Amino acid sequence: MMNNSGYSEHLGLGLDEADDMPSTEKDLAEDAPWKKIQQNTFTRWCNEHLKCVGKCLTDLQRDLSDGLRLIALLEVLSQKRMYRKFHPRPNFRQMKLENVSVALEFLEREHIKLVSIDSKAIVDGNLKLILGLIWTLILHYSISMPMWEDEDDEDARKQTPKQRLLGWIQNKVPQLPITNFNRDWQDGKALGALVDNCAPGEWIPGPWFWRGFGKSQWFCTGRMQSCMD
Repeated sequence: MMNNSGYSEHLGLGLDEADDMPSTEKDLAEDAPWKKIQQNTFTRWCNEHLKCVGKCLTDLQRDLSDGLRLIALLEVLSQKRMYRKFHPRPNFRQMKLENVSVALEFLEREHIKLVSIDSKAIVDGNLKLILGLIWTLILHYSISMPMWEDEDDEDARKQTPKQRLLGWIQNKVPQLPITNFNRDWQDGKALGALVDNCAPGEWIPGPWFWRGFGKSQWFCTGRMQSCMD
């Protein structure tokens, strides 16, 4: 993650000027920490599925550009083959565009709605739209599927993806009363407990974990760094 001085240099600002930036501006900056965390998280999710076909992503922004790993990911997730042929060795831009189009057409035929995402965006490495594409896949192939043992399929089909994600979190950290995605996360305890459940031993909470000392921003930053590591 870029430190404060690197962040300032990236924007052409002095350190004091960067600190004075509105939080919304910092959140929208190209090197905003949440973007890197999201990119790393989505890359890991893709690789968890791609490993069964001997493929992986190292750079989410660039590695989908020829369409081959995107096609492989969709075939693994859907357990189906592409509906039409694609170029196994896409050496030219047009071939890459056609491959990505095959993947996007597949999603359309699977009734998976994409917004403002076309083959050019993927080939050119538009990170924002690529993240949107992967999130759509997560919603459809992970959050819309049974997420934990003994989950009722019929009840799951009646819930929105947001409700299902909240249910998954509640199942992971039943010791915390999490009912939303805003105020219940502000002190960092929910994020810390979720990290500890998903990656046991990655960090050891001190006695301040359950008491809390009003240092929510510091606490959340620490847990976010654990996610990135």
